Amino acid sequence: MMEKPYKFTDVMVKGAFHSFSHTHEFIESGNGTKMIDTFIYKSPFGVLGNIADKLFLEKYMRNFIIDRAKELKRIAEKEK
Repeated sequence: MMEKPYKFTDVMVKGAFHSFSHTHEFIESGNGTKMIDTFIYKSPFGVLGNIADKLFLEKYMRNFIIDRAKELKRIAEKEK
């Protein structure tokens, strides 16, 4: 799904997760643009996947998205 230039969503077609979608929203703010990332995923392997999610995957995914956003910000704000 894409709503240029405000929002787009990546949806996993095939991969390691049972399901995965990642929405990127861009909102004008007083001094630039604010990016909001929302991701929804379901771990594979049923109950075992749910246990792995609670033990480590949820924290890993949150940190991955935060680190990625910081790098995108750095690139976007880099002087040309």
